[in-house]
Amino acid sequence: MARSGVQYADVRQAIEVLLKRGETPGVQKIREVLGTGSFTTISEHLREWRTRCEENRDEPATSELPESITALMQTLWEQAQAAAADELAHYREAADKAVAAAREESAQARREAEDAREREKALNEHLTQAQQQLQAQSAELARQQAAREAAERHGEQLAERCAQQQAELADEQVRRERLAETHQAALEEQQAEWRKRLDQEETRNETAEGRLMTLLDEARQERQRNERQLQQRLSSLETRLREADEALREARREQAEAQAAQREAQWSLQQADAALQEARRREEAREADAQGYRQERDEAREKLRETEARLARLPLPPFVY
Repeated sequence: MARSGVQYADVRQAIEVLLKRGETPGVQKIREVLGTGSFTTISEHLREWRTRCEENRDEPATSELPESITALMQTLWEQAQAAAADELAHYREAADKAVAAAREESAQARREAEDAREREKALNEHLTQAQQQLQAQSAELARQQAAREAAERHGEQLAERCAQQQAELADEQVRRERLAETHQAALEEQQAEWRKRLDQEETRNETAEGRLMTLLDEARQERQRNERQLQQRLSSLETRLREADEALREARREQAEAQAAQREAQWSLQQADAALQEARRREEAREADAQGYRQERDEAREKLRETEARLARLPLPPFVY
């Protein structure tokens, strides 16, 4: 059903204006005459006008025009029908190419997901080795004494970094949840709109092919946006994992500095033990962050699979040869 706004009488009046100019009525030209209205509404009224003219249930818009103009209109109408047939074949070929491109993009996304799993495996191994090295250094540090003042300063700095990273991760999680909700709502709305348009387009091949191309173009653009967003999220996760690795190396460097300082302050063993406990807590926090990164990546991969499934289930009207 057409939405309120541009009415059939408005479209019919615009068609009469175009016919008087000697132009073929079309959705774009009618909208230019009216200055408003959606393409879907104007297309439905235009189809209704054509149906009425064919069934002689509506007064011809050119009843008061000379016979020469009427003949010209008939010629233009036949030319428009021929042009529409040519455009139909062109649109069908473009649609086949768009579907093939979408399949290729889906395969590329699956390959990128496999690469992400390989990177995750390598990062897990790297974190395990780092944890083993940290435990060995902690055992060595327990047998030595560290400088109290230096350890306290480093501990405070690392605590501030950890708190800042946790705040950033919390903000990022909230943003991702909002983005996921918005994206899901948009997909559902677009899917409902596509089904509605596809049902309406089955009545006329000419209008159906034009709308089908619009839907395929929107689906391709939405798919590209989703893949770009997924790639950005994966890049962000990799960046954060690299930052965590840098923080781990920084922690090892700071431990080396603490070992050098311990030779000058033998009496601060108790404070060094406190610094060791803080370092262990930071390592646990980093492991929790890494687990969060992996969970976010799995969620992004699941969203990509859902998008592919929805595109695969999208009903397409049969092509008319």
